[in-house]
Amino acid sequence: LRKRPKPVLTNVSSLRAGAKAGQELCIDQAVVFIEDAIKYRSINHRMDASAMWFYRWYYSNSCQRVLSFIIFLILSLAFVETPSSLTSSSDVRFRSAAWEPPCGLTESVELFCLLVFVADVFVKGYLFGWYQYRSSPWLLAYLLVLVVSLIDWIVSLSLVCWETVRIRRLLRPFFLLQNSSMMKKTLKCIRSTLPEMASVALLLALHLCLFTMFGMLLFTGEKDDGLSKERLTYFRNLPEALTSLLVLLTTANNPDVMMPAYSKNRIYCVFFILFTVIGSLFLMNLLTAIIYNQFRGYLMLSLQTSLFRRRLGTRAAYEVLASLEEGREDHPQAVGVKPETFLRALQKTHMATHCKRAIEQKLRSHGDGLLSADEFQKLFNELDKRVVKEHPPRPEYRSPFLRSAQFLFGHYYFDYLGNFIALGNLVSICVFLVLDSDLIPDDRDDFILGVSRTPL
Repeated sequence: LRKRPKPVLTNVSSLRAGAKAGQELCIDQAVVFIEDAIKYRSINHRMDASAMWFYRWYYSNSCQRVLSFIIFLILSLAFVETPSSLTSSSDVRFRSAAWEPPCGLTESVELFCLLVFVADVFVKGYLFGWYQYRSSPWLLAYLLVLVVSLIDWIVSLSLVCWETVRIRRLLRPFFLLQNSSMMKKTLKCIRSTLPEMASVALLLALHLCLFTMFGMLLFTGEKDDGLSKERLTYFRNLPEALTSLLVLLTTANNPDVMMPAYSKNRIYCVFFILFTVIGSLFLMNLLTAIIYNQFRGYLMLSLQTSLFRRRLGTRAAYEVLASLEEGREDHPQAVGVKPETFLRALQKTHMATHCKRAIEQKLRSHGDGLLSADEFQKLFNELDKRVVKEHPPRPEYRSPFLRSAQFLFGHYYFDYLGNFIALGNLVSICVFLVLDSDLIPDDRDDFILGVSRTPL
C-alpha cells in the first residue's frame, strides 16, 4: 500500500507568517511617517524594521532630554573652568578666590560630552544615510566641529592644561545651534537678510562719515583756551568724533555731545537735529522695517515648509496603509485605507492624548468604508486644534445657608473687597518702611506692621 502524502502545511503557515510580518512592517512604517508629520520632520531616512525602531528610540522624549542635558552640561563648564569668576559675591572687595578645578576634571566631563556627540553623529549617519549626510551642511559642520574639538582636547591634555588658546570653547555654542531647529531657521533668516541690510548699513556709514567731517569743521576750528575744552572733547580728532556720533546715533549720549556746543552758539543745535532726524528717525527705522519684512517673509516660508512636511508625511502613511488593501479578493478594485487598519497604526503612534481621542472620534463617525486620500489628510487637521478649557459649573446646594454663602462670596464685589484689602496692606507696609528707614532692623517696632498685615 502506498502511503498518503502528508498535507503541505509548512509552506502555508510560513506564507501566512510572512504576510503578517509584512503587514506589521507596513503599519510600523505608517506609524513612523505619522510621527514625522506630527513633528514636522523629513521622511528621508531608512525604513527597515531595525532602523525604524532605532529611529523612534532616538527621537523619543527620554533620548532627546538626555541629549539636551549633555548640551547644557558642556555649556555649563564655562562657569567653573579656569579662568573663572564664579564666587559667592560679585563685589571685588569681598570676593574670595575662585575655585580652580584640577587639570583633568573638567576635561573628563568634556570628553564624555564629546563622545556622546560623536555617537549622535554616527546615529544620524546610520539613520539618514551617507547621501543625505553629505547634502546637509549642518551635519558636515557638526562632524568638523567634533574633530576640531577632539584634537584641541588632546593638545590641552598633552600640555597639562597650560595652553593659552582653547579653540573648542569657542565652538561649544554650535552644539546648541545644531540641536535646535528654531535657531537654525533664525540663522538662515539672518543670512538671507544680510544683503538688504548691507545697503542700509552703507547709507548709515556714509551718513556718519559725512556728519563727522562737518562736526570737525564746525567745532574744532578754534584754539583750546580752557573755556571750550569740554566742547572740543568730542570732536578733537577723527576717531573721537566718529565714536561720539556713533553713540549719538542711538541717542544714548545726546546731552553730553550737544550741550557743550549748544552753550557756545544756539545755531549749532541744527547740526544735531539734522543728524538725529536723518539717522535715528529715517535710516534706523528703514533698517528695522527691512529686518521685520525679511523675518515675516521667512516665517511664512517656514510655515509653508512645515505644512508641506506634514502633508508629505501623512500622504506617505496613507500610501503605505493603502498598499495593504490592494489585490484583496473582497476589494479587488478598492483604493483606500480601512479604518481598522488606521486605528491600529494610530494606537502605536506617540502623540497628544486629546489629539488621538479627537482623531478616533472623527474616524468612528466615518463608518466602515475605505478612507480616501483627502479624508485621510483631513483627519490630521485635529492636530492644529486646541482644547478649550471651560470653567466648571457652580455646585448646587439645597441648604439656604450654603446658597447665601455662595452668592455672597461668589459675587464680584467680594473680589473688589479682597483687592482693596491687599492694596491697603501694601500701602501700610510702604508707609511704615519709609517711617522706619532711619532705624536699623533690630530697633524697629514691627507690632503695628504685623497687625496691619493680619487681614491679608
